[in-house]
Order: sequence, then C-alpha cells, then structure tokens
Amino acid sequence: MHTLTVAIPHMPAGQYSVRIGTGLLREAYLLLESECAGRTAFVVTDANVVAAGHLQTLIGDRDVGSFVIDPPGEPSKNMQTIAAILEAMEDASLGRDTVIVALGGGTVGDIAGFAASVFKRGVAVVQVPTTTVSQADSAIGGKTGVDSSLSKNAFGTFWHPAAVYIDVAVLATLDDLQYRAGLVESVKHGLIADRGYFEYFEANIDAILQRDLAVLERVALANCRIKAAVVAEDPTEKNKRRILNYGHTIGHAVESASDYTLLHGQAVAIGIVAAGLIEQRMGLSRDGRLERIRALLGRLQMPLTIPPQCRREDILAAMARDKKAVSGRPKLVLLDEIGSTLCRNGQFAHDVPPAIIDKTIEELSR
Repeated sequence: MHTLTVAIPHMPAGQYSVRIGTGLLREAYLLLESECAGRTAFVVTDANVVAAGHLQTLIGDRDVGSFVIDPPGEPSKNMQTIAAILEAMEDASLGRDTVIVALGGGTVGDIAGFAASVFKRGVAVVQVPTTTVSQADSAIGGKTGVDSSLSKNAFGTFWHPAAVYIDVAVLATLDDLQYRAGLVESVKHGLIADRGYFEYFEANIDAILQRDLAVLERVALANCRIKAAVVAEDPTEKNKRRILNYGHTIGHAVESASDYTLLHGQAVAIGIVAAGLIEQRMGLSRDGRLERIRALLGRLQMPLTIPPQCRREDILAAMARDKKAVSGRPKLVLLDEIGSTLCRNGQFAHDVPPAIIDKTIEELSR
C-alpha cells in the first residue's frame, strides 16, 4: 500500500492521508474506524456501485446507514438529491459526529462532499473513489458541487476530506467506456505538470487499457502526487489550481451542450484538443505536440471533434458562465510545453481573443 499526504494549511488538522492499494476496499472500513474514531458513518453511494458489490465489500455485516443515488450519474447531480440526502440523515437522527463516506465515482464524491459541507454546518467526509476519473482527480482536493439547469458544477463548496482510500482493483467492474473516459484526467495531469508521467502513460498505454494492477497503482500514485502538490499550493483555486481545469473550459461547455450525453472524459478530450488548436493559433505550440496528444487520446478511443448535436451558440453560452469567466469572457489554461502550463504575470488562466475561440469551435464542429 502507498500512502501520501495532502497538506492543506487552513484545515484544522492541516493535512489528510491518501492510501492507494489493490484490494484496499476490504480494509477501508477498519481504516475509517481508526482515522475517524468516535464518528458515526453514513455511506452515500449509487445504484451502480451497489450492483457491483462494492457497498457490501466496504461495510460487510456492519449496521451502517446509507443513501443510494438512483439514477446514477449526472441526471441526479442537483440540489434535489442534496436535499434528499440531508433529509435522510436528519431522519436517521445523525449529528455533528457523523462522517459521510463517499463510495463511488466523481458524481457521488461531489454530491456527498457537498452534503457533508452543509449538514449541521459541516461534518467530515471520507472519499472512497471507484472510477478512473474519481481516483485520478475528483476524490482529492475538496471540490464539491452540483449542476444547475444551465451549467455544470454551478453550486458547491470547498470541503476537504478527512481521508481518501483508493483501491485500483475496483476498476475491474467499470464498463469499458467509463474506464477509458476517466483516463483522460490522467492524460491531463501529465500535460500540465509532469512530462515524465505523460511519457510513462504513453509507453504503458497497453497495460493501462488491460487494467494491469501494478501499472494502475503507479498511475494512481502519480495522479495523486500531482493533484496534492497543486492543491497544497492553492487550496481554494485562487490562481495556480486553475491549471487542473486544462481542457475543461471548452470541455465543460461541450458536455453541457450535449445535454450530458457525452461523458465528462469524452468532453474533456475534445476540450484538450481545442486548447491545443488555440495554442497553435497563439504561437504557443511546437510542431507535433498536438498530434502526439491526439494520438494518445485516440488510443483511449475518445472523440476528438465536437458532435453535431452540440450547437455553437450553446457552447459559447456555457463558456460565458464558466467559473473562470470575467464579465462573460472565459479565461483558458494553456500549455507552455508538455508537462508545463503557461504562466504570464503570475497568472495561469488567460484571455484568448474571441475570434480564435470561435474559429476553433467552428473547426472542431466540421
């Protein structure tokens, strides 16, 4: 088992541990009882996770309260689900000594973290991610949120977990498309922060796609180290943490414009290609860089163009509501080179001429 620490200076404890291993889910509840001693656990999960048997593996024969999100995924990522969870916890007479256990993918983690941040003015949450996207990204860093009727993650809080337990073996139950789409966040991490990791991912793509457990542990550890370093420097996304949104500004907009028929990773893959085209048009990209990125995303069988159902006007409207937008104009994270993001005047999110954004969206929509 690997253990690393995420340092968050403003947290009461100042840090939390991330544990990574194979078969860790069977030990997770014992770790929870040790690290959150004296707290009453309440599990938030979804119907897919229950069907895969992960809830039973986690709690065994213990009498533990739970809330099962159904339907799973983005359709339930809203304030109505948050209200239902809070009411269920209130009905169970839970108090401020509760620890919510988020068992599932990124949507479960975001919802459960948000619920934890507002129940009784805040209770602990432990993240137990079960998908490639949540193990790579969303379980670490404390971002929580739900969607509005207009945009993704419109409402949320920063609420860092008390602990994170990552069992790469649970990825065996993930369907192939979800598995591959979630790996886009791993590609993003290499692009923004670690060229060596990007090259390791390229070199080991076959083993990754075959779900080799030893390789997946290395991938999870690299992802967590990158995310932990960025979050420790900028816990509440004032500046540098924005680099984690590389490919997400246009990606989120495409995801919204597709009415969430695209998976998050599929939309972010399109957003990464869009960012690469923008970098070319702004003279920031060396020859061959975008082709190399496209090739790797292609190995993951991700879409590289905007599907016909995504209207240009809907994409632009969603970008205007992006959290990094200023006066309706989005700011984009851009690469300096593979493994390094562009920083100008101390800022990591940049203005891009609207004509370049329009031309890029038009090119990708052909």
